[in-house]
Amino acid sequence: MRYSWIAVTVAAGLLAGCTVGPNYVRPNIPAPPAFRAPEPLPQPQAASLADLKWFEVFKDERLQELIRTALEQNYDLRDAVARVEESRANLGITRSNQYPQVSAGGDVDIQRLSRDGQTPLPATFLPNQNRNWGQASLNLLSFEVDLWGRLRRATEAARANLLNAEENRKAVVTTLVSDVAGNYFSLLQYDYEIEISQATLQSRQESLELVKDRQGGGVATLLDLRQAEELVDSAAQSIPGLQQQDEQTENQISLLLGKNPDAVVRGRKFMEQEIPPEVPAGLPSSLLDRRPDIRAAEQALIAANANIGVAKAAYFPVLSLSGFLGGQSTQLSSLFSGPHSAWSFVPQVTQPIFTAGRLKSNVRLAEAERDSALVQYQKTIQTAFGDVSNALIAHQRTRESRQDQEKLVATLEDRKRLAYLRYRGGVDTQLNALDADRDLFQAQLALAQIRLSELLSVVQLYKALGGGW
Repeated sequence: MRYSWIAVTVAAGLLAGCTVGPNYVRPNIPAPPAFRAPEPLPQPQAASLADLKWFEVFKDERLQELIRTALEQNYDLRDAVARVEESRANLGITRSNQYPQVSAGGDVDIQRLSRDGQTPLPATFLPNQNRNWGQASLNLLSFEVDLWGRLRRATEAARANLLNAEENRKAVVTTLVSDVAGNYFSLLQYDYEIEISQATLQSRQESLELVKDRQGGGVATLLDLRQAEELVDSAAQSIPGLQQQDEQTENQISLLLGKNPDAVVRGRKFMEQEIPPEVPAGLPSSLLDRRPDIRAAEQALIAANANIGVAKAAYFPVLSLSGFLGGQSTQLSSLFSGPHSAWSFVPQVTQPIFTAGRLKSNVRLAEAERDSALVQYQKTIQTAFGDVSNALIAHQRTRESRQDQEKLVATLEDRKRLAYLRYRGGVDTQLNALDADRDLFQAQLALAQIRLSELLSVVQLYKALGGGW
C-alpha cells in the first residue's frame, strides 16, 4: 500500500505540470507616433506632464490640503480600497484550493452499564462497570490534484481580478484629484465673477448718481436715467445667481472630501493661479503603462483569458484524494500503540461522460467573455488617445482665445474710460458710455470663463495622461 501511495503521488506530480487553456499574450495595438494636437504639432518626447506629482502641478497650498483630505476621506476611494481587500481575500480563498486541507479530530465515549438494563449481562460482570472508547485522527479532506491546471488557471484569474481592483483604485485617485482641482478652480472663478459684478455694480451706481445730478440740472433726460437704472439692475441681478453657483460648488467639494456641506477656505485668487507654460504629453505608447483604466482593462482581459482554461479543464478527469491517519482503542493509554493504529487512503477519479453540451457551452461562454474583454481593452486605449488629444486641443485653443480676450478687455477698458470722459465733458451722448460699460462687463465675464477653461484643460490633460495616482 505504501508503494501505491508513492506511485499515485509521483504520477499526480508529473501530470500537474500540464495546464490547459491559452496563455496570455498582450494584444498588439498600434499607437500613433504622436498625439493629435493643433499646429504646430509638439515633438514626441519621453517627458510628460503626468510624470509630475499632483502637488507639483497644483501649487495652491489650500488646494493641496483639500486633495490630501479627499484622498483620506472620499467615499468612492474608500469603497475602492475595500474592493481591493475583497479581491485579495478572494485570491487567498481560490489559491487555497491548490493545497491539501488537513483537519484533526478525536472523541472519547465513556459508558456506564447497569445489570438492571434491558440487555442481560453475564454473572461475572460487575455492576456499574465503566467502559471507555476513544479515537483520534488526522483527516485529509477531499483534495483535488490539479492535473490539468484548472485550479492554477482559477488562481491566475483571481490574481488578475485583484490587480484589476488595484488599478481601479488608482483610477479613482486620478479622477478624485482632477475633480477636486476642477471644482476648486470653478469656485475661484465664481468668486472672481462676483468681484467683477460687485465692482461693476458700484461703478454703475456712481454713474446713476451722476445721471440723477445731470437730470436735476436739466442736462440729462428721463430716458438717460432709465438706461442708467437698467445697467444697475442688470449688474445687481447677476450677483445672486453667481453666489448660488459658488455655494453649491462648495457643497460639491465638501462631498468629495467626505464632509458635510460647509464653506471652503480659498488660497490664491483666481487670476493668481499658475498655468504651466508647457504641457508635454509624452509618447503615446507610454500611455498603455501609465493610465490606470487601461491597466485595469488589461487585467480584466487576463482574468477572462484564464477562465477559458478553467472551462476547458472540465473536459478531463478529476483526481481527488482523501484519507485519515489515527488510532482507535478502548483504552486511552494505548490509543496510539501499533495494534490500535488505523489509516485509510482513498483516491477517486471522476470523468464527465454526458453533460448535454454544458461543458462546450461553458468554453464558448468563457471565450466570448474573453473577446468582449479584448474589445473593451481596445476601446479603452482608443478612448485614452482621444482624451489626450481633446485636452491638448482644448489647452491650445483656449490659450489662444484667452490671449485675444485679454486684448479685447484692455481695449474696452480704454473705450469705457474715454466714453465717460467725453460724456462728462458734454461732447458725447450717454448711450455710447453705457454701451461701453455693458460691453466691458460682458467681456470681463467671458475672459473669466475662458481662463477657467484653460485651467480645466490642464486638469483634464493631467488626468487623461494618467497622472495623479
